[in-house]
Amino acid sequence: MSDNTTSTGTNLWSSTEHAVAYLGRARDIPRRVEGETALIECLPPVVRRVLDLGTGDGHLLALVLAARPDGEGVALDFSPAMLQRSRTRFAGNPGVAIVEHNLDDTLPALGSFDAVVSCFAIHHVSHPRKQALYAEIFEMLEPDGVFCNLEHVASPTARLHEDFLAALGVSPADEDPSNKLLDVYTQLDWLRALGFDDVDCHWKWRELALLAGVKRTDSQLRS
Repeated sequence: MSDNTTSTGTNLWSSTEHAVAYLGRARDIPRRVEGETALIECLPPVVRRVLDLGTGDGHLLALVLAARPDGEGVALDFSPAMLQRSRTRFAGNPGVAIVEHNLDDTLPALGSFDAVVSCFAIHHVSHPRKQALYAEIFEMLEPDGVFCNLEHVASPTARLHEDFLAALGVSPADEDPSNKLLDVYTQLDWLRALGFDDVDCHWKWRELALLAGVKRTDSQLRS
């Protein structure tokens, strides 16, 4: 198990300053559009309800709803600054519910979904919580529902991690202490063990990766 995190358990995302600073540079993350495009391609043809975990300013959820315009969305986050941004974005859309919730805690009862998506959020929770969260997501999905996690993952080596930071123009001293990075392979194994089918890393650039799996019924798995 590769783990390049430098976290000491800190989570800075309740800070307005930290959240706004991230939003200021988020659009400049290299190759991000490639990852988002791959995520949209993994969605089911019909999405009636979609849950966005760690929605931030609602950017990813807006992309999903543009691609599946008949769907309704639930945007979940705990950062006051992010929640305000997402409320502003979706103010005229009655089909989007904004829910305040910390991913460190068990997901609330929100009903079932055809898709659960997340973008650069789950790596802020501990590894045991990641695994438990994936199980909760599996239970929330409808048959044929898809989980798509566009995520910041751990590099296999410290040198590759340093190369990734350099590609972002970030020095090791300025790395986000909230990060709790985990390798792709461990997370894919967790998804398979939970019962997800067609589990794969559909796109990857350095430490950015799209992990996805489909919830099949028992009869579909046997056929």
